[in-house]
Amino acid sequence: MQDFQRSIMNPRILLADDHTMVTEGLRSLLEEKGHNVIGVVSDGRALVEAAPVLKPEVVILDICMPLMNGLDAAERLKQLLPSVKIIFLTMKDDPNLAAAVLSLGPVGYVLKHSAASELLTAMTEVLRGKSYVTPELRPENWAVREARAEQFSKDLTPRQREVLQLIAEGRPMKEVGGILNVSEKTVMFHKYHIMRLFNLKSNTDLVLLALKENLISA
Repeated sequence: MQDFQRSIMNPRILLADDHTMVTEGLRSLLEEKGHNVIGVVSDGRALVEAAPVLKPEVVILDICMPLMNGLDAAERLKQLLPSVKIIFLTMKDDPNLAAAVLSLGPVGYVLKHSAASELLTAMTEVLRGKSYVTPELRPENWAVREARAEQFSKDLTPRQREVLQLIAEGRPMKEVGGILNVSEKTVMFHKYHIMRLFNLKSNTDLVLLALKENLISA
């Protein structure tokens, strides 16, 4: 009981955002409120590597991050640390996306322009096992949640999403292979199948698909 109360009042928090000003401001806000920020990372892959070592109770992350986006990173985290609480702090004001992230379980979804108090409210709710979605995006009837989530369904495999994001970030095939620990030929194979699946003709089309899938930001 005491451990539960401590985790509610003073959880171990890991921050993930590629904008230094955001993480510095967020860290100052949380520590000013007496919260325990145990680390800061700047991309999704660093988050997946750091979390099992640091063992946070709460992860506050952006959706659009380099190397691995927040959605895919959060799914990995839930496999590695099933009890970790996730709060998305993002510019993405998409109700369908907000509904889709609820498939991860009790999560928070807060917009970056929201008041700081809303982030703290979201953290309290998520630590109590409840989801929190900013009222700005909450549908009138959350019975349509599944329909909204389906509108944001993924047609790509996890590996294809990784390849698409890295290529859309402008990384050469060889670098993509190095990051994913596969051969350049394997990267080309995945790129070919993505282009064939979505009838894409150019790298520009790949970038547009990555934007649509929220793998990169404009």
